[in-house]
Amino acid sequence: MSDLAVTALLIAALFLILASGVWIGLTLSGVAWIGMQLFSSRPAGDAMAVTIWGSASSWTLTALPLFVWMGEILFRTRLSQDMFRGLAPWMQALPGRLLHTNVVGCAIFAAVSGSSAATCATIGKMSLPELSRRGYPDDIAIGSLAGAGTLGLLIPPSIIMIVYGVSAEVSISQLFIAGVIPGILLAALFSGYLMFWAWRNPTRVPPADAQLTLRQKVHESRHLIPVVLLIAAVLGSIYAGIATATEAAAVGVVGALLISAVQGSLSWPTFKESLFGGTRLYCMIALILSGAAFLTLAMGYIGLPRHLAEWIATLGLAPWQLLLVLMLFYIVLGCFLDGISMVVLTMGVILPTVQKAGIDLVWFGIFIVLVVEMAQITPPVGFNLFVLQGMTRREIGWIARVTLPFFWLMVAAVGLIYLFPQIVSFLPAQMRG
Repeated sequence: MSDLAVTALLIAALFLILASGVWIGLTLSGVAWIGMQLFSSRPAGDAMAVTIWGSASSWTLTALPLFVWMGEILFRTRLSQDMFRGLAPWMQALPGRLLHTNVVGCAIFAAVSGSSAATCATIGKMSLPELSRRGYPDDIAIGSLAGAGTLGLLIPPSIIMIVYGVSAEVSISQLFIAGVIPGILLAALFSGYLMFWAWRNPTRVPPADAQLTLRQKVHESRHLIPVVLLIAAVLGSIYAGIATATEAAAVGVVGALLISAVQGSLSWPTFKESLFGGTRLYCMIALILSGAAFLTLAMGYIGLPRHLAEWIATLGLAPWQLLLVLMLFYIVLGCFLDGISMVVLTMGVILPTVQKAGIDLVWFGIFIVLVVEMAQITPPVGFNLFVLQGMTRREIGWIARVTLPFFWLMVAAVGLIYLFPQIVSFLPAQMRG
């Protein structure tokens, strides 16, 4: 059979098994097993056992369950309410006023949680009732939250970055540091759009609350101290070279437990719920990663990645054309798969092509995260859309429509990091230096 026929058969098998309701991790293993049985001479069972064990026992992956657990602990504390109280007084003077608490709140929470869905849900529980009570329009409040929630993927620590780092064999610490400036840039673009919206729609912005003095604002900011200390402990230990990503994740878990204990919200049921919640989420991710590792091996034996890379090389695409094609490819793929599955499914095939084009893998990691962020807010399988649909009971099409401006801002961010790659490479270069 030709490579095209083999690819078509395996893609058909993938969607057929997914459509039958089988878990994604098992689907990936099943497709890999079919590929090896039909198109390779190596015994599929032996290869599956060795690959899945090797993938599941990777030390690099240890950071993942710890960051997931840290996010679960914070999700169940008073941190979110305290963040709103600390941020709100400083937002009143900006055009758009308290709408900026969505963006700034998501940016801050993203720095202590690696999950887009957790960031969106946590800040949403805090901000949406408050914004609604104060008279802010639902469309811009929900749209900005859906867009800003994706910062959970870009601002470190990020689960997607860990998954990419493991898949591409790139330093996770380098990826974390590379994500800082693009994360701030994206947050600034979101806030800039909110100011523009407020300027265009002055009658839809409620009047400011009673003005506080500088001393009163500073006093309210004390509520931000716990989260700032936690961010400093986690990211500072990585940037200072004191801790690896895994050790910093352990620091984050201990810090989150201490914060919740000091706040008085750490009880045995809370601890148990956070541990079980983190375990469930990590087991799902680990199963997907194991299945994807086996699929990558199977693809290697069949020779598809090499042939695809050679075919794309014959097209003579310039790097920008290759990136444009990949961006469109991931946006379409994001309509059907979640971000983690997208990354682990495609890395084995895409990376040889990217390396051949001379694209830096750390920069490409940030590019991938930005494109996966777009997929979080594109229907029908946009995770942030699902989270907000559950919280607001709105139709998913309406939520997708009000989120569209933030999708285009992410496209603009991709253009900016392509035109100015130093946005990504500056901090990692300082760390190496």
